[in-house]
Amino acid sequence: MLQIAFDIGGTFTDFALCTPEGRVEVWKVSTTPAEPSEAVVSSLAERIRSGALRPADVGGMLHATTIATNAILERKGARTALVTTQGFRDILLIGRQKRYDTNSLHLEKPRPLIQRRDIFELPERMTPSGAVAAPLDEAAATRIARQIATLGYRSVAIVLLHAYANDAHERRMAEILAQADPALRISLSSVVSPKFREYERTNTTVANAYVAPMVEGYLNALKGAMAELGTGGRLSVMQSNGGLVSPELATTYPIRIVESGPAAGVLMSAEVGREEGCANVMSFDMGGTTAKLGAVDGGVPAVTPSFEVDAVAYRRGSGLPLSIMAIELLEIGAGGGSIARTKMGLITVGPDSAGAVPGPICYGRGGAEPTITDANLVLGYLNPASFNAGTMRLDSKAAEAGIERAIGRPLGLGLHEAAWGIHSIANSNMERAMRIVSIERGRDPRRYALVAFGGAGPLHACRLARRLEIPRVVVPRGAGVGSALGLLVAERRIDLGLTRVLLLDDTAGERVAAIFAELEQRILAEARRLDPSARVRIARSASMHYLGQGYEIRVDLPDGPVGPDFEVAARRAFHETYQREFGFSDPAGAVEVTDWYVVATLVGSRASDTLRLESPASGGTPVVDERLAYFPEAGGMTPCPVLDRYALTPAHRFTGPLMVEERESTTVVLPGDTVTVSTTGNLIVEIGRVVT
Repeated sequence: MLQIAFDIGGTFTDFALCTPEGRVEVWKVSTTPAEPSEAVVSSLAERIRSGALRPADVGGMLHATTIATNAILERKGARTALVTTQGFRDILLIGRQKRYDTNSLHLEKPRPLIQRRDIFELPERMTPSGAVAAPLDEAAATRIARQIATLGYRSVAIVLLHAYANDAHERRMAEILAQADPALRISLSSVVSPKFREYERTNTTVANAYVAPMVEGYLNALKGAMAELGTGGRLSVMQSNGGLVSPELATTYPIRIVESGPAAGVLMSAEVGREEGCANVMSFDMGGTTAKLGAVDGGVPAVTPSFEVDAVAYRRGSGLPLSIMAIELLEIGAGGGSIARTKMGLITVGPDSAGAVPGPICYGRGGAEPTITDANLVLGYLNPASFNAGTMRLDSKAAEAGIERAIGRPLGLGLHEAAWGIHSIANSNMERAMRIVSIERGRDPRRYALVAFGGAGPLHACRLARRLEIPRVVVPRGAGVGSALGLLVAERRIDLGLTRVLLLDDTAGERVAAIFAELEQRILAEARRLDPSARVRIARSASMHYLGQGYEIRVDLPDGPVGPDFEVAARRAFHETYQREFGFSDPAGAVEVTDWYVVATLVGSRASDTLRLESPASGGTPVVDERLAYFPEAGGMTPCPVLDRYALTPAHRFTGPLMVEERESTTVVLPGDTVTVSTTGNLIVEIGRVVT
């Protein structure tokens, strides 16, 4: 059966169709922001009408979406109430005491998703051990439930103190709320994020409740639209952890699909790294709205047990914390549609984007402000006649006029100087983010390859690699739809974590075994909801620290039975991880575990084991054109050869400056860099050592 993967981005919606033989066809269309699924349904309907697709042949549909992310960033979720323990009404407003920018006199804390008036206090109390310190006040609970029912809330988060240790009060409050209003969507912290640290747990549960009605309505509408097309294939949704789940599980835990599209891109990068023998890979995905950066260490995408959304200037502690397992990513407002302006005599780029509507000026859809795409067109990097496989024709004259009006004349710059200023400022923003992902997190970029994809990623990648001394850039086949391709190599996977604070000493064996027995029993039940007959692979990890430290590192733990000496192997794994991350460890130091995690992967659940893209045959010489493009290393506007990606073979080798064009993206190769094609069909650019 056919597998169709689609990733709905802010500007373009990307598709990848995989046949039972593993051959892949890709394409992309403009996103429809008002109704994100419309672009998907319209594109598939057109292929059905033309005879290129038979609905009965579709066996599965794999989906990555930004709907939950956008609802949080734009504060457009459902009206949500929070029920919390008496005395904790202001927890979302207080947040953490630590300032993310010590020197700022005008620092603003992350804006909560709900207002103080939406928070209700419930008399009750649990201790950290799970003992009842104060019973739940049933009369107060009933009164709160009636208030919520009459005030028009669509969703409720219940976050009671230490509910990760004993969830009895949360479950009782949920029963009372359901009796008052059966239509309410209820999220329990003991289910969504059963971990300690009240602020993080509260924010995660509130965010889950905040996006739940929107995600449920969206996925139900999408399933209905697909059914109307006649496709009976199973729909799967990408999670932040890089695993696919059913729409039912995605609706139950909608917070887990935040960053689902970028996560798929990192999976694709790991696959490309394996093809090219690169165990360590930096992932660079630049689309029309944002740029996403991730890392693959030792062939495995880096994973974190928590992350932040809506962060300020990439600073830790400046965003809204989410305590969920996620592929490690950094996302910034630097996509092709990011808008360029002048501010205090300088050029600024982003974070706001022209998106799909009205789009960059050169799209001719009403955009009036210059963007990175407009600058790249003026600099000669893009072919106005063949953008997006020729489905769009770009207006160079309009882009030039817009850049001169908004940037050139106010700053006294010539056309190409102004366009280059936009391009280079965008590169500087992405370089800063890439340094955070690499150097600031203990990775030496000189030991990594850079996998570049997205519609604009290959165009900017070589200059970023040169600045960070990354020796090699890999542009995969179908780079313009990289996240959609990542969906095809994703497995069905779920994760589960909880807090049980435990000192790893000689007496810990039985408690560790009991913790993992509880987790694995629960996660196997969830896995059976995905596929009752599938074979399941379990992986374990934990958040650990030296006794007395305030924050933890995530440590992968051994497979196999959890025996009496398991804590010895766990301590060894912690010391090795700590040494690798910080260059120091204390083998005699006492080690404490705070959070425990299991990940269940359904073996053999990938849509495709290989990605053999269908490419148009293109014989003859790869050099198909020549045009002027801006390279300051070569003195400005320079005549450059244009290569046809589909005519390149492993026997070819070219030295920049040049452009390599394909249907969904363009690769810009700098002077002194060399480009070849590997035997697997990926572009390999060896970076020169000239830094400008």
